[in-house]
Amino acid sequence: MGKRSFAARLQQLFSAHDMTLGAPWKRILEFAIPMLIGNLAQQLYNTADSIIVGRYVGDNALAAVGSASPILNLLLALFVGVATGVGILVAQRYGAKDREQLSVVIGNCITLSAIVSVITMIIGALITRPMLELLSTPASIIDWCADYLMIYFLGIAGFAYYNILSGVLRGMGDSLSALVFLLVAAALNVGLDLWFVAGLGMGVAGVALATVLAQTISAFLCLWKLLRMRDVFDLTLHYLKPRSAPIANIIRIGVPSGITQAIFSVAMLVVQSLTNSFGEMVIACNVIVMRVDGFAMMPNFTFGQAMTTYTGQNVGARRLDRVHQGAKQGTWIAVGISAFLTALILLFGRQLMGVFTETAVLVDLSMRMMQILAFGYIAMSITQCLSGVMRGAGDTMTPMWISIITTVVLRVPIAYGIAFFTRSAEYPTGRPESTFISLLVSWSLGALLTAVAYRFGAWRKRLATAEPAPQL
Repeated sequence: MGKRSFAARLQQLFSAHDMTLGAPWKRILEFAIPMLIGNLAQQLYNTADSIIVGRYVGDNALAAVGSASPILNLLLALFVGVATGVGILVAQRYGAKDREQLSVVIGNCITLSAIVSVITMIIGALITRPMLELLSTPASIIDWCADYLMIYFLGIAGFAYYNILSGVLRGMGDSLSALVFLLVAAALNVGLDLWFVAGLGMGVAGVALATVLAQTISAFLCLWKLLRMRDVFDLTLHYLKPRSAPIANIIRIGVPSGITQAIFSVAMLVVQSLTNSFGEMVIACNVIVMRVDGFAMMPNFTFGQAMTTYTGQNVGARRLDRVHQGAKQGTWIAVGISAFLTALILLFGRQLMGVFTETAVLVDLSMRMMQILAFGYIAMSITQCLSGVMRGAGDTMTPMWISIITTVVLRVPIAYGIAFFTRSAEYPTGRPESTFISLLVSWSLGALLTAVAYRFGAWRKRLATAEPAPQL
C-alpha cells in the first residue's frame, strides 16, 4: 500500500497541473520552483561552456563564444515566438478542459517546429560569416565564432523541439518533467564539454557540438513524455496535419514575442559592434558579466513564464478574478527573490568571476560592470511578471512595443552617445561602461512602462469582455 501510494504521489508530481484552483501564490510557486531549478541548471551548463573554454583554450576563445551569442539569439527568436504562442494556447485550452482543441494545438506545433527548424538552418548557414564581418569581429576570433555558429545551426532542431515541447509541458502545468529532462541535458552537456574540449582538443567547436547533442536528447525525452500523456490529449497523425487556424493563432500570438526577442537581439548586435571596438579584454568581460547576469535574471524569466501559464489557464477557465490576484502575489515573490539573489551576486561576484579567468584585471573590470547593472535586475522582475500576465491573456503586442521603445529607441542611442562623449587618449572609442549604463536605463524604463500598461492597458478591457476560446 505504501509503495502504491508513493508511486501515485510520484505520478501526480510528473503530471499536468490545474492552476485554476487553490491559493494563487501557492500554485505559482509550485510551478515556478522546478522552473527556477531548471533555469539554474541551464545557466550552469551555459556557464560550463565558458569556464571550460576559458580555462582550456583561453580568453580569446571565451570572447569568441560571446561574440557569437547575439547572432545566435537573433535567429533563435523564431523559436521563442513559436514556443510562446504554443505555450499560451496550450494553457488556455488546458484551462478550458478542451481535449480536442488541445490536441490540435500540440500536433500543429510539432509540425510548425519542423518547418521553422529548416528555415533557421538554411538562413543561419548563409548569414553567419557575413554577419560576423559586418560586426567587425576581431580577426583573432572570427574563425572560432563561425565554427561555433555553423555547428549550432546544423543541429538547431534539437534546440527547437526541446524548447517548444517543454513549453507544451509547462502550458499544462507540468514544469517538473521539463526540469528533469533539462537536468539530464545539463549533466550530459558538461560531460561532453570536458571530453570534446579538454580531452579531444576540439576548442570552441567542441562546445557547440556538446550543446547540440545534449539538447537533442532532451528534446526526445520531452516527446517521450508527451506520448505518455494520453489521459490529457491525443497525439496522432491526424493532429499533426497542418491546419491554417491553429498555425495562424500560434503565429498571431507568438510572432510579437518572437519580434520582441529579435529586436532585443538586433540591439545586442548593434551594441556588440560597439563592444568589439573596445577590444578583446572588454569582449571577454562582457561574456563573463552576461554569464553571471544569467543567474541574476533567472527568477525574472522564471516568474514571467509562470505568470504566462497561470494567466493562460485561468483565462481559459474564465477565472478572471484569479488573474489579478495572482499577478500581485507572483510579482511580489519575484521581486523579493530577485533582490536577494542580486545581493548575493554583489557580495560574492568577484569569486564567481574568478571562476572564468585568472586574469585579475579582467575580474576587476567585470565586477565594476556588474555593480552598474545591479538595480536593473529588480526592475526586470516587475517587467517580466507583468508582461507574462499580459501575454497569458493573449496580449503579446504591448510587451513588444515596450521592448522596441526600451531597446531600439533608448538603449542603442544611449550606449553610443555615452561612448562618443567619453572618448579620450586612454579610451579612443569611449568608456566600456557605456554599454552597461545603457542597459540599466533600458531595464528601469521598461519596468515603469510595463507597470503603466498593466494598470491602464487595453488588455484589461479585452480580458473582461473575452469570449470562450474559439474552435480551431
